[in-house]
Amino acid sequence: MRSVALLLLACLAPAVSDAQTRPRRPAAPAKPVTLFTTPLTLADMNGKQAVVETARGTFVIQLLPDVAPNHVGYFIAQARQGTFDKTAFHSTLRMGLIQGGDPLSKDPAKRAMYGTGGLGMLAQEFNREPVTRGAVAAVLQPGKPDSAGSQFFIAVSDQVALNGTVTVFGRVVEGLEVVEAISEAPVDEKGKVTERIEILSVTIRDTPPPLPAPFSTETVEELAKYRAVLETTEGAITITFDPVKAPQHVRNFLRLASAGVYDGTSFHRIVPGFVIQAGLISTRETPLTQKQQSYVTTLQPEFNDTLHVAGIVSMARTADPASASTSFFICTGPAPSLDNAYSVFGNVVSGMGVVRTIEAKRVNGETPIERVDLIRVKIEK
Repeated sequence: MRSVALLLLACLAPAVSDAQTRPRRPAAPAKPVTLFTTPLTLADMNGKQAVVETARGTFVIQLLPDVAPNHVGYFIAQARQGTFDKTAFHSTLRMGLIQGGDPLSKDPAKRAMYGTGGLGMLAQEFNREPVTRGAVAAVLQPGKPDSAGSQFFIAVSDQVALNGTVTVFGRVVEGLEVVEAISEAPVDEKGKVTERIEILSVTIRDTPPPLPAPFSTETVEELAKYRAVLETTEGAITITFDPVKAPQHVRNFLRLASAGVYDGTSFHRIVPGFVIQAGLISTRETPLTQKQQSYVTTLQPEFNDTLHVAGIVSMARTADPASASTSFFICTGPAPSLDNAYSVFGNVVSGMGVVRTIEAKRVNGETPIERVDLIRVKIEK
């Protein structure tokens, strides 16, 4: 498996020259290496994050001193000393792993040696943290569990074969899409990145207090003052909201729209005389960011007495009443079968002509033959 082979790149040594093979006087015994023990206490390290600024964007690592105190202490020390600054991500596995932290990678002339530096400083602290998507773990030399150092890798996808065999010491909590983009960089036959992607800086900070989700604190009266403009390839549709009847659905729609979750989706279902439907995440042209994904959830039903007639905006769901998430529909005619069984939360106040244009598109079953984009949803007050 090349995911494991990627880790083995850490031990690749430069080629041995002919001069190095000539007979020579026996070397003095090597001095034993003193492995690093952090002087920081758990209290010093708890609640710390590493903000990693790269040439492709920024991501944030939540450090885990409870499971790997020496690894976290060492990472903090190296970050504060500038060890990571101007190093490069030298090895990747597309949508699998990225590897960096080698001090040798500061020098482009030493590319052949990338993956061999900064090791042999830490005893293993294997733990039960799974090597799942976003896990940050120490790189080892093969067969040497006490050989970690400044090099680290980040799992872009689950690497369950590595569970219990490496020291996980952090998790990416913001910007995982940046890590994914780095993993897609072109590599040579040895898995080494062929273009230079630098770590510009690593800054240690206190974990900021969690911010309330957007539109979670507004009153019902405040929510009612907002409207949404759905910009489509056929024109604009403006909807207003009814937070009295469906407050959580209104909050959910406003939150997703303001975060850009709906941007680049499409109207994926058209049933003339019934509904046009949009907002399905799988129709997005680009993946959600980590923060956008954190806002996607399922909703408890808020069925109400508003009738499903032309222009009504309601939330789509499966057979489970509590399965509504992102997909919504606009009624194009009376739909009494939906009354009191789906959560109405809005109404079209402008752009029904656009709704009719979309409704008239040719379909294969209920799927439009021609894609109709929901370019973006703009929130206005």
